[in-house]
Amino acid sequence: MSRPPQSSADTEPPGDKPVRTRMTGTQRREQLIQIGRSVFAERGYEAASVEEISARANVSKPVVYEHFGGKEGLYAVVVDREMSVLLEMVTTSLEQNRSRIRVELAALALLTYVEERTEGFRILVRDSPVSAEEGTYSSLLNEAVTRVGHILAGDFSRRGFDPALAPLYAQALVGMVATTATWWLDERSPSKEVVAAHLVNLCWNGLTNLEENPQLGQ
Repeated sequence: MSRPPQSSADTEPPGDKPVRTRMTGTQRREQLIQIGRSVFAERGYEAASVEEISARANVSKPVVYEHFGGKEGLYAVVVDREMSVLLEMVTTSLEQNRSRIRVELAALALLTYVEERTEGFRILVRDSPVSAEEGTYSSLLNEAVTRVGHILAGDFSRRGFDPALAPLYAQALVGMVATTATWWLDERSPSKEVVAAHLVNLCWNGLTNLEENPQLGQ
């Protein structure tokens, strides 16, 4: 008995057929984190929705809930990741070198983060959910203030100044750099290197001629 003629589909080599790959659980989770990061940066936490995130990922809403428990869970993961990256960049710059170099590297690290991870910075500087107690931009700044305060306390002691005032100066320094970084988020001019240089020019030249007991000129 003769066999019926084969169609072109029957004879097509398997390698020529398009292959649809299925994401692993880890890959899907990473995809949702990246998409959630973009949506939170564009919309803000309150306006972002699981519907939009799942639609962009081409999955059903239950998939998002399965991985993160909901919008707040996904937001927490996104913020935690951004916080880890930024804190590592800033704190690494504060651990070595002389005081002036530390200030330069810390300012440049924050501006570099703004430049390279703009979406992440937009998320961090926006209001977090009411239930969020940690993982906010303010908590990161508090960590930076603590570290800078420790450095300044050592400098003050060596110069015969009261180290108890170091936290005040740390707040001023960190606040200056953080506020400028938020402004530069949209300006992007001049370059981050120029901005960092001017920040250091302002704070360092003031610190160089620091008075032990400053008085208001009134």
